[in-house]
Amino acid sequence: MRADRAHLLILNHNGRALLEECLPSIIEAARHATIPCAVTVVDNASTDDSLAWLAEHQPGVAVVRCPNRGLASFNQVLATIDEPVAILLNNDVKLARDAVGPLVGAMADHDDALFAAPLCWSFDGRVYEGMRTRVRTRFGLVQGLCRVPGHEAAAFTAGLTASAGPVLAVDRVKFLAIGGYDPLYFPGRIEDLDFGFRGWMAGGRGYYVPDSVAWHRGGASFEPAFGRDGCDRLAARNTLLFAWKNLAGRRLATHLFWLAARLAHGLITRRRAFLEAFGEAGRMCREVIRARRALAVGRGGWTARQEAFFDEFRF
Repeated sequence: MRADRAHLLILNHNGRALLEECLPSIIEAARHATIPCAVTVVDNASTDDSLAWLAEHQPGVAVVRCPNRGLASFNQVLATIDEPVAILLNNDVKLARDAVGPLVGAMADHDDALFAAPLCWSFDGRVYEGMRTRVRTRFGLVQGLCRVPGHEAAAFTAGLTASAGPVLAVDRVKFLAIGGYDPLYFPGRIEDLDFGFRGWMAGGRGYYVPDSVAWHRGGASFEPAFGRDGCDRLAARNTLLFAWKNLAGRRLATHLFWLAARLAHGLITRRRAFLEAFGEAGRMCREVIRARRALAVGRGGWTARQEAFFDEFRF
């Protein structure tokens, strides 16, 4: 896929201070790119002064207003633009001046590319944030991680990645063809791994491109809104939803075995967090069943492709 244009989309919900800090670097990266790049803020029903600040300080940046659907708001916006590549960013991400070119180049170099993700650091540049994601199944639950054993040696090596969260370039047509981000996971957590997994199952691949560099604050929106315990509960709930929606064969059987053990342990020890996450996920079973049926989970070579995914990204 040869891209002659790209569109940088920044998702924002009540993040005026983050926009003030991060948006200038994104505008500069768009200006420095070798292809035309539009910049748009996708505002998820902010109630702070984000929109007023944008109008006053960044009047050249387009704004699209959406109901708050989390990352799934990108689905609506990508259906209305026509650029071949969209670069999707959280509002707590900064880009290096030359970040766009390597991402777009990776999309052009690989016919199977669904997305491309940069080398990402913490804001202070000291901690590796990703986005070379590896996957494991731990006591029946699937986890996607970047800081895995030996990640230091691989951080500067290009290759495949299972998922990317706060910043990635996507092939717009392929993104829409697989349904984009699943709103099942709203307000967030794990939807990036779900997107990468569904993309893999459809024949798409994610590429890690360390020549492109970004910086991510992390937790800047979720922790203030939900607190640490709330974030952990969301992660646990959505990890359950991922397993129930996507897994088949022995992986689903293993998940259910360990799920029974986890629930028993939670009841005995009166640890409420996992029990609450399970209750929330359980109330969403009808949506999960519809999603499994739509994906034809377990049929058409699903299990073989599923195992290939876990084999590729195992650590």
